[in-house]
Amino acid sequence: MITEKFDFLLQPQLRAEFEREGIRLEFKAGDILVEPHKYIKIVPLVLRGNIRVIRQNEDGQELFIYYIKEGQSCAISLSTMMMDKISNIKAIAEEDIELIGIPSAVARRWYETYPAWRWFVLSTLDFRYDEILSTLDNVAFKKIDERLISYLATKSESLQRNILNITHQEIAKELSTSREVISRLLKQLEQRDMLKLFRNKVEIISLV
Repeated sequence: MITEKFDFLLQPQLRAEFEREGIRLEFKAGDILVEPHKYIKIVPLVLRGNIRVIRQNEDGQELFIYYIKEGQSCAISLSTMMMDKISNIKAIAEEDIELIGIPSAVARRWYETYPAWRWFVLSTLDFRYDEILSTLDNVAFKKIDERLISYLATKSESLQRNILNITHQEIAKELSTSREVISRLLKQLEQRDMLKLFRNKVEIISLV
C-alpha cells in the first residue's frame, strides 16, 4: 500500500487530497525526468524503481549526487519547488519507474496546511543534506579509486543487483574524470578479484 511507503498519508484529509491531486506517471529506463534550467512542475514520490540525480555544468560535465529510491522524494526538487526557482539538476530514470507527481502549487499549499507533509519535506531535506555532504567529501577528500569503489557500491545497492549495465565512459562522466583513468582502475579492481568486466557491463564480486 502507498501508505506504507509514505506515512504522511495516514492523515485522512491529506490522503484524500493526495488521491485527488496526485498524478500517476510511468517512465522507462533512461528517460529524463528533470532537466537543468527548467522549472520543476511536480514533486516526485517514487513508488517503484530508482531515479539518478546528477549535477551538470554548462560544459556538460556531470557529477553524481544521489539516488531517489522507492518510498522517497527528491530534496533538490522540493527545495527548488518551494522557492519557485529553476532546476540546477538532471534526473534520469535508472530503471523503469512508477511515481506519483504532486503539482508544485499543491505541494506548496500542503506545506502551509499539513504538518505531516511539512515534516516529510523537512526530513527529506535533512536526509539528502547528509548525502550531498558525503558526495562533497568524496570529491574533496577521497582519491579517485576510492570514489570509484563507493560509486559502484552505491549503484549496486540502489539497484539491488551486482551486475551493472554501464560503460566506462558513463562512469567517468559521473565521476568527472577520464575514461582512461576509469578503465585502468576497473582493470586493477578486476585483478584484485573485486569485480569482473564485460562489454558495457560490470559484475560486482566484492568491493569490501
